Amino acid sequence: MPPADRRPPRADILADVADHGVMRVVAAAVVDEGRLLVVSKKAAPETFYLPGGKPEDGESPEETLARELEEELGVAPRDLEPFCEVEDVAALEGVPMRMTVFTARLAGRPRPAAELAALGWTDGRDAYEARLAPAVRDQVLPRLVEAGAFAPRRF
Repeated sequence: MPPADRRPPRADILADVADHGVMRVVAAAVVDEGRLLVVSKKAAPETFYLPGGKPEDGESPEETLARELEEELGVAPRDLEPFCEVEDVAALEGVPMRMTVFTARLAGRPRPAAELAALGWTDGRDAYEARLAPAVRDQVLPRLVEAGAFAPRRF
């Protein structure tokens, strides 16, 4: 019987999970005027996430974020600060995920490109709240509030 197909694995979700047991993601928590930047992907336009993505081989988290923000939003990160690590199940992929979150400001005006369907700004108590990925809604937002980096509006 011939050996199994041994093509190198693609640098995608399944390869990352197989290699590390978890999908690694780097994301930016961008807060401006009391609102948090969120994006949706063409593959799941009804769910909103923090901007960012998966690292390529040898990339640092900061390099990943710079590349992803340029590709997806046409902006560069400024004032990156490590914020938190979140472990959850990825909303779209349904696999274990470890998300490294940085707080950041942006150089330039973000606009959706590449795999993004849309972007928006949430105050944490608006129409986006129910559409946020669970890791963002249940873990990142409360940590931002606790740290004083984000204050959701009260109606």
